[in-house]
Amino acid sequence: MKQRNRINAGILAIAMALCAFSGCTKHQPGANTEYTYDEAVKELNAFNTTIKVNEISPRLDIYSTETSSSSLADISTFPITVQGNGAINIEVAAATEMSSAAPDDWLNEVAKNFNSSNQQIDGKSVSVTIRKITSGEVITYMTEGDYKPDVYCPSSDAWGEMLSAKSIGTIKLADRIAGNTAGVLMEKKTYDEFIAKYNEVTLANVLDASIAGDLTFAYTNPYTSSTGLNILTGMLYAFDSNNPLSDTAQQKLLDYQKKSPPVAYTTGVLRDQASKGIIKAMLMEEQAYHNSPELKDYVYTPAGIRHDHPVYTFDYVSKEKQDAAKLFTEFCLSTESQALATKKGFNLHDDYVSQPNGLDGAGYLAAQKIWKKNKDGGQPIIAVFVADISGSMAGEPINSLKQSLLSTSSYISSDNYIGLVSYSDTVHINLPIKEFDDEQRAYFSGAVKDLDIEGNTATYDAVLVALKMMLDKKEEIPNAKMMLFVLSDGQQNCGYTLDRISPIVGGLKIPVYTIGYNLQEKSGNAESELKQLSSINEASLINATSEDLINHMRNLFNVQL
Repeated sequence: MKQRNRINAGILAIAMALCAFSGCTKHQPGANTEYTYDEAVKELNAFNTTIKVNEISPRLDIYSTETSSSSLADISTFPITVQGNGAINIEVAAATEMSSAAPDDWLNEVAKNFNSSNQQIDGKSVSVTIRKITSGEVITYMTEGDYKPDVYCPSSDAWGEMLSAKSIGTIKLADRIAGNTAGVLMEKKTYDEFIAKYNEVTLANVLDASIAGDLTFAYTNPYTSSTGLNILTGMLYAFDSNNPLSDTAQQKLLDYQKKSPPVAYTTGVLRDQASKGIIKAMLMEEQAYHNSPELKDYVYTPAGIRHDHPVYTFDYVSKEKQDAAKLFTEFCLSTESQALATKKGFNLHDDYVSQPNGLDGAGYLAAQKIWKKNKDGGQPIIAVFVADISGSMAGEPINSLKQSLLSTSSYISSDNYIGLVSYSDTVHINLPIKEFDDEQRAYFSGAVKDLDIEGNTATYDAVLVALKMMLDKKEEIPNAKMMLFVLSDGQQNCGYTLDRISPIVGGLKIPVYTIGYNLQEKSGNAESELKQLSSINEASLINATSEDLINHMRNLFNVQL
């Protein structure tokens, strides 16, 4: 008997050693269970009793002097998609729907054709370089940075008017080079039900239906997205056509935001959610809809102002380059180029006339500020940042993560409640959740700067700890919204697994936004796991590099915080 017990003990010891060698993952049954909110809270509390947590006293960083300008990554993070090499070369900052990969590459193709057509001015060869960048980011980089493109081709006139309102001297070369509209996209069954009750799809009717609870309507960030800016200004005008910036319009926007879903980070996020059947009504450009076969069961109705891609140059640009810009604009308007535009999904709905919104450039800028103030429907936000400090983050990754958090924290409103958790194989509470006033910002800065590398990757242990922190804080602030931000470069290899915590996250209905750091350079299923975590409650994964991490986080915080 003693011999048998020794054998059994040996087998058990070997099994435990193998388990330890393979990581410290905690496997438990019930991974596919769906929890109610109360069940999720009960499980969350039980799980937290098994997690080792280290509470760190945060350091007050009284020398924190982060400024908004430091939150801009280098302009090179927005890629050059066509490179010109003429004696006279102009750089065009071009909207992404025409400067990306096919089929969203119309201006790239036109630029290549132009560069090979031997264009000249006074015997000098002329070429164009195309930079892919959203219309809103051009405004940010020209007004907060030192970016000076030779030509600007945004989605709509709104952005050009905003630049003029910022005292940048614009010279319009064309009102339109590729016709487009923005509009309301509805799933066919939803569309039929909407028409039966509201007769026609207008922005005013969509807002009435949303406020009445008959429709959930999603749109994008009006600071970077042309469709987002379009719908925002159209909403304000629908709320008060005499003065879209009035207190009345602002109050109605606040009421609307209380019932609307969170603003999407990008149109791509909306498209993904729509293809899954999660979103039934949203805003999208017609060209994008035309090139999205997965949305064939949706009905498109144009709304707001047109997106005809005007062309601007600037008074700081030399006459020689201005002449080159005029030459390229004429090339864009040629019969051959316009035929290609139609093939790429532009120049549809030419009969549609822009609807008024009562705003000029200064009005558009004011509308963005109104949206920022009211986007959460008057509810404060409780948020925790969960930062990966495992061994793979050593060196440049952790330095970039720290810099991005410090640089972009200025975009977090002071009436929100913010905390910080970090993790390796141990979970650290670096900053308890408190209102993000000047003192909490200084503690946040000190806590971020003190992050240090260690150990394995217990991602989901940290998620569970952060969720409990937020629920505990919500007892003090019952009307608050909650959201979680997870920043990681790798796959969990320690602690609880994703499938085990998913029912808890799903039951709590707390969106988890994940920022994947350099995932394309990593092996394994890091991206798919982070994407699954975000998709549980319809949030998003941002796959960032060290160069563009700051920009992604700045825009995400602008939308969510």
